[in-house]
Amino acid sequence: MPMPWTYRHASREWRGFLDDARDEMGLETDNLAYTAIQGVLQAFRRRLTPQQAIDFAQILPTVPRAIFVADWHLTAKPVDAGTRADWTAEAIALRPNHNLTPDNCVEATAIALRKSIQRGDLERVLDRLPPFARDFWDTPSTDSATLGPRIV
Repeated sequence: MPMPWTYRHASREWRGFLDDARDEMGLETDNLAYTAIQGVLQAFRRRLTPQQAIDFAQILPTVPRAIFVADWHLTAKPVDAGTRADWTAEAIALRPNHNLTPDNCVEATAIALRKSIQRGDLERVLDRLPPFARDFWDTPSTDSATLGPRIV
């Protein structure tokens, strides 16, 4: 079997994901965008069981996948689904003294994700996750049908 594309081109794929998220959030640096992405991914992961999280991680590009599972405490029980305001507040709360994450961080990360993976892969995993997951990865200001992978 050949090496999966996402491993062979991880740096290129990450650069596109990071750039898309940073641009959507209007952030000036990669470090600020990384903190925002990390906060969003952790907010989502906190609401999933380990199996659900692993199912979701399987569709992520290599570096976001690593960020998603890093520092994960498998014994933690999932928290309530919450709302976009809750998810945003959690992302903003990560490293509060060094965090300039904007209020659109969840949607911006969702846009970057949708530009990084096949739509069908995302839809299949969302069908297996709790209903809030579809809302979490929704892009209310951008028609998700117009978003597709930049790299295929």
